[in-house]
Amino acid sequence: MIAKTPNPPYYAVIFTSLKTQSDTGYAEMAQKMEELARKQPGYLGFESARSETGISVSYWKDLDSIKQWKSNLEHQEAQKKGRNKWYSQYQIRIAKVERAYGFGG
Repeated sequence: MIAKTPNPPYYAVIFTSLKTQSDTGYAEMAQKMEELARKQPGYLGFESARSETGISVSYWKDLDSIKQWKSNLEHQEAQKKGRNKWYSQYQIRIAKVERAYGFGG
């Protein structure tokens, strides 16, 4: 599903990952984190796709909202499990969205 975001400017956190063979508990944690993020102040939306490489993009009102999400204790626990169990590699990029347009929906 494509996130319905407001008019720019806002921020995108782009999480690109390669998973390990271990999948135990991953889907449940991913669902829990998406639900938790939706409750965070400044959250605007989420998009995700996975094949060999996973790409998840969350959208936020401002940099402070991103900082607060990163420091959420449950999110920190998920990050730790990700590093130790689920991901062989990942990269996080934060970008300011200055222009957005599309078709349909």
